[in-house]
Amino acid sequence: MNQPFNTALYLQQIEEAVQSIRSLTNQQVDTGIILGTGLGGLVKEIRVEREIPYDQIRNFPLSTVESHAGKLIFGHLNGKSVVAMQGRFHYYEGYPMQQITFPVRVLFELGVRTLIISNAAGGMNPQFVKGDIMLMTDHINLIGDNPLIGPNLDKYGPRFPDMSEAYARELITLAERIALEHQIPLRKGVYIAVAGPNMETAAEYRMLRAMGGDVVGMSTVPENIVAVHMGMRVLGISVVTDECFPDALKPVSLEEVIAVASAAEPKLTRLMKEVIKHL
Repeated sequence: MNQPFNTALYLQQIEEAVQSIRSLTNQQVDTGIILGTGLGGLVKEIRVEREIPYDQIRNFPLSTVESHAGKLIFGHLNGKSVVAMQGRFHYYEGYPMQQITFPVRVLFELGVRTLIISNAAGGMNPQFVKGDIMLMTDHINLIGDNPLIGPNLDKYGPRFPDMSEAYARELITLAERIALEHQIPLRKGVYIAVAGPNMETAAEYRMLRAMGGDVVGMSTVPENIVAVHMGMRVLGISVVTDECFPDALKPVSLEEVIAVASAAEPKLTRLMKEVIKHL
C-alpha cells in the first residue's frame, strides 16, 4: 500500500534543498531552463558562476539517463541571470511525480518565475522532419499520473489550477518573432506525454496522431503542470529527433535520438539565447 503523501515533510525537503543551494551560491535568478535529452550544450553559452552536482543538493533526485549530466548551473546568458538544469527526471526512471517535479518547486523558491523547458520528441505530424524545432502550444497528459494528486500545497497554488494557457502565449509570440528575425525554421504544435520507456507501436502512433498530437515524448508535462500551479510563465520547445509515421516506421535508438538532438542544438541554443535576452 502506498504511504500517504506527507505535505509537511515535502515542504521541509524543499526548504532544505534551497538552503543547501544557498550555502553554495547567492546568485539571484528569475529565469529557469530545463535541458532535455541531448540538449545540454546550451550550458557552453552560459557564463557560469557556479555548478552544483545534484548529489550535493539535499533531497534532490539523481539523473539516471544517458546525456543528462545531473548539474544545476548558475550563471548569466545574454546578460540575464539564469539557472539551468542540465539533466531532468522521468516517470519511467521510477520516480514518483512529486520527486520528478521537486526541482521546479525548488527553482520557484530560488526566485524563478519564467521557465523554459526543452525536450527531444518523436514527430508524428507528417509535415515535420528530423531536426525540426517545435514550440509547444499545448499538451496532452497520457502518463497516467499527475504531480498535483494528493493534498494541495496551498502556499504554492490553488487546488484546481487553470490550464487554459499551459504555455504562455506572450512567450510563444516572442519566440516566433525572434525565429523570424534570425531565420530559424520553427514549427508549432501539441506535445503528448507518455510514460515510456519503450517507444510506441505503429498503432499507438496512429492513435496519438488521431488524438491531436504533433509530437510525443516522455517528459515536460509534469514540470509544466507544477510550474503553472505556481503561476510561472512556461515556454516549451521540442526538438524532433525521429519520424514516427506508422506506415513507414523504422527502429530508433537512444544514440540516434541524441545525435539528431545534438545536430539541432545550435538552432535551439540561438533561439533560447535570444528569447532570454528579450525577457
